[in-house]
Amino acid sequence: MEFTREYLADLLEGFKGKRVTVLGDLMLDRYYWGSVRRVSPEAPVPVVEVESDSTRFGGAANVAHNIVSLGGEPLLVGLVGDDHPGKQFLEMMEEAGLDTAGVVVDPGRQTTIKTRVIAHAQHVVRIDTETKTACPDHMVHRLIDAIKYNIRSIDAVLIEDYNKGVLSPAVIHEVVAVAKKYGKIVTVDPKFEHFLEYRDVTVFKPNRREVEEVLGGRLQTRSDVELAGNKLLEMLSAENVLVTRGEKGMSLFKRDGGIVHWGTVADNVLDVSGAGDTVISTLTMALAAGAPIQEACVLANCAGGVVVGSVGIVPIDHQALIDAALRHSSNSPGSA
Repeated sequence: MEFTREYLADLLEGFKGKRVTVLGDLMLDRYYWGSVRRVSPEAPVPVVEVESDSTRFGGAANVAHNIVSLGGEPLLVGLVGDDHPGKQFLEMMEEAGLDTAGVVVDPGRQTTIKTRVIAHAQHVVRIDTETKTACPDHMVHRLIDAIKYNIRSIDAVLIEDYNKGVLSPAVIHEVVAVAKKYGKIVTVDPKFEHFLEYRDVTVFKPNRREVEEVLGGRLQTRSDVELAGNKLLEMLSAENVLVTRGEKGMSLFKRDGGIVHWGTVADNVLDVSGAGDTVISTLTMALAAGAPIQEACVLANCAGGVVVGSVGIVPIDHQALIDAALRHSSNSPGSA
C-alpha cells in the first residue's frame, strides 16, 4: 500500500472536527528527569539528581490528547479522585481546551498517577499511586449518561481499559449496545480482566501479551498468531481484531476472513510507553474519517512507530505521521 503526500494531507484534513467519546481509566503521568553520577551510600541504588519535572496526561487521557493532536474533538469520560492530583487533572483539561463534563469526581478514589524517574534517557523506576476498586453504582450511571447524552453528535466511541475500576461488564455492554444502536464506530483497547466482554465491536485491539494471557500459549509463529486472531474473531463476534505484536508489527483479522500482517515501522525504539494509546487513537480517527480498515491500520502502525522514538509519553504529531507514512507505506503486507 503506497500513499502520496496529497492523499495523506486530504485524509488527515478529514480528521478535523471528528468527535470521539473516550471512555476509560484517567491518569496523570509524572516525570522526573535527571542524571546519575553516583550510587547511594544507603543502598546499592543510583542517586538521580533531578534537573526538571513534568506532568502529562496518561491512560485514556493520553488517548484524548492524541485525538486533539490529530485534529479531533474528544469527549473524555472517566473518574478522578477528590484530591490534589484530581484537581490538577481537571485544570490541565481546561488549559488544553478539553471538555470536562464527562469526568466524574469520586471522593473515595485516589487519582491514578504513574511517576517515572528517568536518567540519561533511561527509566530508573516507576511508582504507581492508584485505586482499583470498582466504580460505585451511582457513578456508573453518570458515566453512561454522559455517553448517551452525546451519542447522536459523535463519530466514534473509543474504550480504553487499564483495569483501574471504571469499566465493568455492565458498563461495557450498555455502552457498546447504545453505540451500535446509533451506528457508531466502536474501538477497544482491552486489558485482561474484562477481555472477553467486548463483543460486537468494530475493532478489538489487544497486544500479543494480552492474547497469550487470555487464550493460553505463546504466539511464536505466524500460524500461532492466525489461530489466535481467528479464535478471538469468533469468540467476540467482532468486525475486526487487530493484534499488536511489538517489534514484530501487527496483524489484522477481518470478519470476511481476510488476514493482513505488517512489520514494525519503528526506526529507533527509545520508549514504548503510550504507543498503544497512539495506535488506537490514530486507528479510530482514520476510521471516523472514512478510511478503509487496512489504511487505518497502516496509519496507526506508522503513528506507533513515531512515538516510540521519544522518551516519555507524547502525542503523535501531524507532520511526523505524514512523513512516517510516506517512508513506510511501500512496506508490503505479509512481511511481519
